[in-house]
Amino acid sequence: MTCLSVNVNKIAVLRNSRGGHDPDVLRAAQACLDAGAHGITVHPRPDRRHITAEDVHALSALTRARGVEFNIEGNPFAPPRQGYPGLLALCEATRPAQATLVPDGDGQLTSDHGFDFERDAQRLHPLVAGLKAMGCRVSLFVDAGNPLLEVAAQVGADRIELYTGPYAEAHAAGEPARMLALFAQAARRAQAIGLGVNAGHDLSQANLREFLAAVPEVLEVSIGHALISEALYDGLAATVRGYLALL
Repeated sequence: MTCLSVNVNKIAVLRNSRGGHDPDVLRAAQACLDAGAHGITVHPRPDRRHITAEDVHALSALTRARGVEFNIEGNPFAPPRQGYPGLLALCEATRPAQATLVPDGDGQLTSDHGFDFERDAQRLHPLVAGLKAMGCRVSLFVDAGNPLLEVAAQVGADRIELYTGPYAEAHAAGEPARMLALFAQAARRAQAIGLGVNAGHDLSQANLREFLAAVPEVLEVSIGHALISEALYDGLAATVRGYLALL
């Protein structure tokens, strides 16, 4: 079975746009878990544009109490700064079940590419070892077409997370076949050397079933933007009726 980890970053984006505590990230995560989600994902960034270090600590306590997976994503190379202690420091303080390393820069709107192993492998190796010493399972964000995908195992990772943005774009254009073949091949390459396979980015209810039917043995999908966007529509009618009842 493929597990669902819900990324609650977008709840924090909405909260931060106004200030204060609403919508409450912790309450949103509880609702996801009550509905059956297998875990919670966060991707704190140094600029604190959405999930903050304080959120990470609160969600760590929640997921630990509920006995579900907590997955922290982030750039292991980003230096600490005020309000952001750094990815490894956050993981050391909260001991998530999984740490997903992503090579996103400060200026990126969202994660849009995997690691360049020719450039990054040497730096990744001790960081992966440090995270595993904390008891974290380590996953590396990878492009499906990366010719050096196998290096993920050499630096000590347990899993890769396939960056599925290109597949989602191809699916939306009505031409998913080539991308599905590429992602299936990448999954098999990883699995052949003992790596588990996760997937995430722009997966949605519209494209997820076809992806999982074609790509073998995906262990976990991390979904945030599409899931929260769909929740706005699916929950809107009930919310409007609630306001009408009050009026």
